[in-house]
Amino acid sequence: MMKPPQGEEEDEERLRQRKLEEALEVKSLRRIISAYLNYPEAAEEDVKRYERSYRKLSSSHKALLSHYPLKFQSLRRCISVNSFFIINMLQAFEPPLDMSNDVDDCGCSHFEQPPNDMNVCSHESAAASGTCCSKPDEACCGEPSNMMSKPADCLTANEEVHTEGCLGSDTGSCLQGRENYKMTSECCRNHVSDSNGNVPSSHHDWLDPSLQLRVPMVDVDKVRCIIRNIVRDWAAEGQRERDQCYKPILEELNSLFPDRSNKSPTCLVPGAGLGRLALEISCLGFVSQGNEFSYYMMICSSFILNQTGTAGEWTIYPWIHSNCNSLSDSDQLRPVSIPDIHPASAGITEGFSMCGGDFVEVYSDPSQVGVWDAVVTCFFIDTAHNIVEYIEIISRILKDGGVWINLGPLLYHFADMYGQEDEMSIELSLEDVKRVALNYGFEVEKESTIETTYTSNPRAMMQNRYFAAFWTMRKKSVEKHST
Repeated sequence: MMKPPQGEEEDEERLRQRKLEEALEVKSLRRIISAYLNYPEAAEEDVKRYERSYRKLSSSHKALLSHYPLKFQSLRRCISVNSFFIINMLQAFEPPLDMSNDVDDCGCSHFEQPPNDMNVCSHESAAASGTCCSKPDEACCGEPSNMMSKPADCLTANEEVHTEGCLGSDTGSCLQGRENYKMTSECCRNHVSDSNGNVPSSHHDWLDPSLQLRVPMVDVDKVRCIIRNIVRDWAAEGQRERDQCYKPILEELNSLFPDRSNKSPTCLVPGAGLGRLALEISCLGFVSQGNEFSYYMMICSSFILNQTGTAGEWTIYPWIHSNCNSLSDSDQLRPVSIPDIHPASAGITEGFSMCGGDFVEVYSDPSQVGVWDAVVTCFFIDTAHNIVEYIEIISRILKDGGVWINLGPLLYHFADMYGQEDEMSIELSLEDVKRVALNYGFEVEKESTIETTYTSNPRAMMQNRYFAAFWTMRKKSVEKHST
């Protein structure tokens, strides 16, 4: 039997590896979707736990808390409304991958690795995360994997928001807003409805309950983190945090690029999360692109940017998952309307886009060299395995004379990955970060400290605050750098 030529063998091996990588990514995406679908059941288990504790009280103690059974009923109604939002969000999502191509079909069913979404809520405190643990962030951190290790797809706004293709991404077309879908409550095992009692109808095959995975609670915790992130980016209640974090950045951009009428400067926002900062930058007159690594975030940002019909279209209950540090039940059970603005009517600049994928993988592409007038990093640079590499890439993709605006702490997200010897985490002091930046041709033009919170409940008795580093650095021109 003749062996195929060596070139054909190499092509077959590359094809097999590519199929395996896609199958692994499908498995990771299916797990993330399952985490969203597991939300109502996991939340119901919490309420049952509260009820078990209540039943253990003596009669006299129960009498003092006679309103608790009504509170449990209210919690279930709030969970139902949150689930209604989640299901509509999932139904509108168009997966960038063939969801029938699972890893089990590739003979690698033993592969069990959680999605790499540590950064979904690793800036949150334990109080915000819905737990009462003493160590911040331990409830919301997952384990790393190869999820999204290559450039993914762009998430662009709907037809009213004209957008360009994804710079640096070559693996597929942009996910654009389609018709408004509804789905049946079969996709969630609990009954779900909106605040008016409406139940969604019809569903996608890949959301069939028979394909739903049982996921660990850490995955469902990330869904709860997303709900709180929605408040930060897309609710009136998050305006104070946006004023603390986004407003200084927007004011600095406005000051540094005063003339935007003839030509729109380009601005990249790595770690864009749910997309509000990138959208606000676009509304200033920049060709803005958000880059996000997490499918948890991208599914939600795509829904809000593409599917929102009006401001205040949806209601969520973001604070129901923690009984700690509440001033009152009414505070804990208060509704939040989202979004506070209609994204498609916000006045964005043509070219706005959201690009999915790992920052290092996407923007190390040679086509990205010297492309951007500005790079804005907000609560982002400490998500790196190697912050030096982040700084090197930011310098490389900026034009000569381009600016890097940063705001955030140095809460290195992989600092506590105990027991994983292959996990890399370079954890520099602020002084060393600035020294490295100087080495890559940056000059500090402005520097200060800004006190801020992150996805904080403004009515909670506990408020974790950051003293975030805020700076503007400019990349020196080649001539100036060489002297």
